[in-house]
Amino acid sequence: MTVIADVAARDWDVIVVGGGHNGLTAAAYLARAGKRVLVVERRDQLGGACTLERPFADERYVMSPCAYLVGLLHPLVIEELALAKHGYRTFVVDPTQWTPFEDGTSLYQWHDDAKTQASVEALAPSDVEGFVAYEALFDRIRDGLRRGPRGDTWLGDAPERAEVEELFADDVEAREVVLEASIADVVERHVKDPRLRSALHGQGVIGTFAGPRESGTAWIHAHHSLGTIGGWSFVEGGIGRVSFCLADAAREAGATIVEGAPVAAIVPGEGVVLEGGERVRAPIVISNADPVRTLALVEGEVDAAFRARIDGWRITSPVIKLNCALSRLPTFSAANGDPNVFRAQVEIGRGIDETQAACERARQGEPAPEWCELYFQTPYDPSVAPPGHHTMSVFAQYVPYELASGTWDERRDEIADATLAIVARFAPDVADCVTDRQVLGPPDVEDRIGLTGGHIFQGELLPDQMWEHRFASRTPVPGLYLCGAATHPGGSVMAVNGRNAAMAVLEDLGKG
Repeated sequence: MTVIADVAARDWDVIVVGGGHNGLTAAAYLARAGKRVLVVERRDQLGGACTLERPFADERYVMSPCAYLVGLLHPLVIEELALAKHGYRTFVVDPTQWTPFEDGTSLYQWHDDAKTQASVEALAPSDVEGFVAYEALFDRIRDGLRRGPRGDTWLGDAPERAEVEELFADDVEAREVVLEASIADVVERHVKDPRLRSALHGQGVIGTFAGPRESGTAWIHAHHSLGTIGGWSFVEGGIGRVSFCLADAAREAGATIVEGAPVAAIVPGEGVVLEGGERVRAPIVISNADPVRTLALVEGEVDAAFRARIDGWRITSPVIKLNCALSRLPTFSAANGDPNVFRAQVEIGRGIDETQAACERARQGEPAPEWCELYFQTPYDPSVAPPGHHTMSVFAQYVPYELASGTWDERRDEIADATLAIVARFAPDVADCVTDRQVLGPPDVEDRIGLTGGHIFQGELLPDQMWEHRFASRTPVPGLYLCGAATHPGGSVMAVNGRNAAMAVLEDLGKG
């Protein structure tokens, strides 16, 4: 009997559709609670956007195609699922960020506040006080949302907007950031030097099809600043190891995981139908797919308001990803030979207005990858490349899902070359260092990973798609739950979305 025939012959308590990191998390918690859990993954590998690939002829290069750093993985998941026992190890990124400028100067940001302030003072002495206040603002937001009067707002159901406002009733500035401010307004209020403004504003648009002058973008930076342990880190062996550790935890708890088993339909209250025609029975289905994909799978009538909400969900990515094999590290002109730059997230961009203009060009269908962030894992973890060689991942925007002229198949390499040309403004030899590359535009991410619009967060993280406006674990469809990044509390490698879904299922089964 084949594996698929075997699982179809059994009855399950819960079927998880999709083996991304959140689906694997949900499976692990439910299996630990004694439930009969099956995970079905359409691809022949686990992890979704948080996986590992060997995309080049030299298979010693190990790349994560879509996710690069871990910083928001919930500490409860790490502890409760004993991820360290399953091999989870990290390297904290420090310096946290390095930004070169057109005039040959640069800015270092470190975990050590004094070192960061010294770097700011060397660049713009009159902005030190404002920079410190800027950092303190986002610290207050993190403390309010993760350790405030409501406890950790990531756990369980999302607070409503009114509750969030109440959390910051005595902090008008923080409330504005959480609910409506643009990153440009917040940055410009705190610092005057154009180089500092250039260095800071990109964190307010990362992964977001919005420009820095648009409402809500300050929240994007706040969201990515909510981590409560360590800091942004590389995972030993690549970030896909997070998913593989979660899969090991799920299997150890008794879950069954089947790869290469695409789902053709979700039958509410009954289970799923696989593309091969096999019907697999379970009263509860948890979908790790995004809401658009999930809705397309559901058989039968669906609540009209739920359908309308999904139809209106903004889920188109502006990001191109270049994953590169390097013969050597590039030479950044502003680094003056300092190897610390390769241990940082390297920020490449121009001013706020140039970034805004790039976003607007992309909305017209023109690729404009003016802003990007670079990640070099090998200075921390040489295991992901051949000896003496390196990896570089480039997260760049803005590019459109649909091009005004030509197709992605026709223009993919041209757009990738333009992206590397942006990097070459500060590292002129970068193209000479690249021996192979993987280029993923939004349609490529959609096709390979199964994320609608190529959006790795399963939808924009702007305030009007957060809190009660993000999807809950429970849906109006009987027996159907969601656990992906479109659910509260949002996107990134967090795993708490999967934990929340599992807890909702267990609570509902207890009531039943």
